[in-house]
Amino acid sequence: MARKISPRVFRWLFNLWPPYLGAGIRVRRIAPDWREVEVEMPLRLTNRNYFGTHFGGSLYAMTDPFFALMVLHNLPPGYTVWDKAASIDFVAPGRGRMRASFVLRQAALDTILRMTEGGDKHLHVFEVDVVDEEGLTVARVEKVVYVRKRAAA
Repeated sequence: MARKISPRVFRWLFNLWPPYLGAGIRVRRIAPDWREVEVEMPLRLTNRNYFGTHFGGSLYAMTDPFFALMVLHNLPPGYTVWDKAASIDFVAPGRGRMRASFVLRQAALDTILRMTEGGDKHLHVFEVDVVDEEGLTVARVEKVVYVRKRAAA
């Protein structure tokens, strides 16, 4: 079903999703081919920690589902795709507007297709930086996406 929803509708739904709405996370753009996604989050009362900087959970949340969705929408039907693991390295305190830009490169898709063509699972590692308004890295997120080609019925 997810493949039938356009990127525009997905963006609209994400921006109304309660965890994103409450944290102030906004999906600004999903490319028509699902190869690029841009997300941002201003600092506000609902995502601020005790120290007056961005709450780490909100920084992670703004990066959560995108690589898995981008992969899903760029593979042919018949694949299982889900987030397997993640890690986040907080590099600096986040103040102001945070941004994350996700890019799915053809080389990654080629690797995934090659590694799964026999029905084997593949764990693909993606990375994205969360940056502030000056372009300074605030957090580095590593996402592990599980992909497996389903057996023909």
